[in-house]
Amino acid sequence: MEPHRINFYSENDFILEEQEKYGRWIEAVIASEAKKLEELSYIFCDDDYLLNLNEEFLKHDTYTDIITFDYSVGKILQGDIYISTERVKENSTEFNVSFNEELRRVIIHGVLHLCGYKDKTKEQSLLMRQKEEEKMQLFHVEQS
Repeated sequence: MEPHRINFYSENDFILEEQEKYGRWIEAVIASEAKKLEELSYIFCDDDYLLNLNEEFLKHDTYTDIITFDYSVGKILQGDIYISTERVKENSTEFNVSFNEELRRVIIHGVLHLCGYKDKTKEQSLLMRQKEEEKMQLFHVEQS
């Protein structure tokens, strides 16, 4: 069995539990979109860390829950996904869902961006939400 090419790092005190389960799920999602995984790094951080990235690289002076840097080539996925756990916590309260559910949504949102899904227009956002729901269901399917 080849090693996971999914890395989880933290720039704050957040530690992702069940990393192997998340890794298998992310790999299943990528396979379900007929893509191949090269390497994927998740970096968990706070609002200010992500705000600095947003300003520096995207010229956006706003807080966000996720920024995805896509280094993919064709169907071979590679990227860095930065997630503000502060923003995820706030959003989970706002949307009345558990922190873990909101975190899974954001984690898979980044993967869907790498798979080519966008969310700039209303139509794109609707498709993105449908894909998030579909892929979140895969988390609960027992992986062997």
